[in-house]
Amino acid sequence: MTSKALTRIAVIVTITALAVPSLFAMDKNSGTPESIPLRTVADYVRAVIMAHRHFYTIHIVNRLGKERIVDTSENWQATHSLPLPVQLLQETSEMAELTAPNVRYHLISQWPINKSNAPANEFERMALKEVQIHPNRPYSSTTGGGEKQLFETVYADVAVTTACVECHNSHPNSPKSDFKVGDVMGGLVISFPVSNQ
Repeated sequence: MTSKALTRIAVIVTITALAVPSLFAMDKNSGTPESIPLRTVADYVRAVIMAHRHFYTIHIVNRLGKERIVDTSENWQATHSLPLPVQLLQETSEMAELTAPNVRYHLISQWPINKSNAPANEFERMALKEVQIHPNRPYSSTTGGGEKQLFETVYADVAVTTACVECHNSHPNSPKSDFKVGDVMGGLVISFPVSNQ
C-alpha cells in the first residue's frame, strides 16, 4: 500500500469519525433527544483523533521507517514520503473543516518547531500552562457569544514514542532538545460551535 493510500485511508476514517459532534442520545422512555455534555463530545473527538494518530505513528511511521520501506519527511509531498504525524493531524483537520460543521483541531506548544503552532491567544497560553501541570485534566472554556459561541478544550499532547522525541530533540528549529517519552510536548486544541437549539 502506498503512502498516499495510507494517508487517504486515515483522512477518510478521521472525517467519518468527526460526525460525533452532531450525535445525540435518545431518552429510552420518551424517545426525545437528550443533550450530551460539551466536554463529553470533545472527549469523543479526541479519542478518535488520538487513536488514528497513535496508530499512524506506531504502526505506520515507526514500522515502515525501521523496515526502510518508506521515510517520513516535513517535505513529504515533494519527496514522496510519509507525512510526519503532526502533518497528518494538520491535513485531516483541514479536511474536517471542509466536511464538518466548524469542528477544528490543531496542536500547539510552548516550544513549537513551526512558529504557527505557538499559542494564538490567552486561552491557549493558559491551557498549555494548566495541561503541563495537570496532564490528565483537559482545560476547557466556552468563548464568544450568540451564534459565534465556541466550546474549546485543550488536552495534553504527550510524547508516545522515541521517534517523536528524537524528531523534536534533533530538529534545528526546536527550542527544546531534552524531551523524553511521556513528556508533555504541548496541547491538542479541539473546538466546535455550541448549538443554541
